[in-house]
Amino acid sequence: MSDNYFNYFTEIEEHFQRARGTGLFLLSPLDWALIEAWKNSGMPLEAVLRGIDAAFEKWRARPARARFQMVNSLAYCAQAIAAEAQAMAEGAPKVRKETPPPFSIEDVRAHIARHSETLRAAGQVDLAESLESLPLETLYGDLEQLEQRLTAIEEQMIARARAAASEEALFEARRALDQELKPYRGKMSTEQLAMLERQFLDRKVLETARLPRLSLFYLGL
Repeated sequence: MSDNYFNYFTEIEEHFQRARGTGLFLLSPLDWALIEAWKNSGMPLEAVLRGIDAAFEKWRARPARARFQMVNSLAYCAQAIAAEAQAMAEGAPKVRKETPPPFSIEDVRAHIARHSETLRAAGQVDLAESLESLPLETLYGDLEQLEQRLTAIEEQMIARARAAASEEALFEARRALDQELKPYRGKMSTEQLAMLERQFLDRKVLETARLPRLSLFYLGL
């Protein structure tokens, strides 16, 4: 695992808050879905952080009269982040040093125990048993494999939640996404928009069903 891998969400959130100059600013559901879309597509954390800085530099370079509206979403930075990722891909690969995980095996065990209990309460007993049967002593030495196993269980959970969601609930979620995305559609490709829609809807159906996020990226969030 590379430097800051499991701090992906918090690193981006804090960096955006610093760049914006408002530490108390809270990210929206759209922002969290966008971060997850970047994470799932393999977007380097460094590219996201550089892109945020580049987007704000461009915004601050505008005349004061053109800066009457604050940057209120990470979506504003999407083009700059894509450009930074492209620049990094075209440059020489960087060697990243391995660092200790940002959590202990006890943290992981508590994360799994808490969520397996939630799954049992929701009637997803087989998924809870899959979680509880993970050989943590072995997998803690290979967090990438552990993350893959957790993601596989989470994908089953999401598929069930989507199948159980009403047509009206999915429609309302898509309408909410369209409203939030409206100012930023021009900053994203069709592929990026499709990925973002999927992440946004996945988050919504899980929230509605009161089901947990199993990924280690959510440990401590």
